[in-house]
Amino acid sequence: EVQLVESGGGSVQAGGSLRLSCEGSGYTANPYSMAWFRQVPGKGREGIAATVANGRRTNYAEPVKGRFTISKENNKNFLILEMKSLKPEDTAMYYCAADLSGRSFYLEDPPLQSDFYNYWGQGTQVTVSS
Repeated sequence: EVQLVESGGGSVQAGGSLRLSCEGSGYTANPYSMAWFRQVPGKGREGIAATVANGRRTNYAEPVKGRFTISKENNKNFLILEMKSLKPEDTAMYYCAADLSGRSFYLEDPPLQSDFYNYWGQGTQVTVSS
């Protein structure tokens, strides 16, 4: 059974940093792409950072460019999101997602759209206070 388990969320003051981790298990081949999404109550899920399987190509949403960094630790099946200069508007539930179907394989950049991902974690809450 494929599982994605996020950790590292918490509460931090504006300007602070957090490091989110997502541990993947239950699959034998690396996902084609992996991504981080976030969601606040009443709004849709927003893709914020994505990477291809080998980590050589990444893609970021404008609100997080220059502040967030996505990376993979392939030997440990971990997806990492380093978040710096956090803002109150970064407050959300953060989800890890994986494309194990190959839908994203032919794209030039790893996608930020949720339709390309077929496995999801349960989420970890990030709260940034002003």
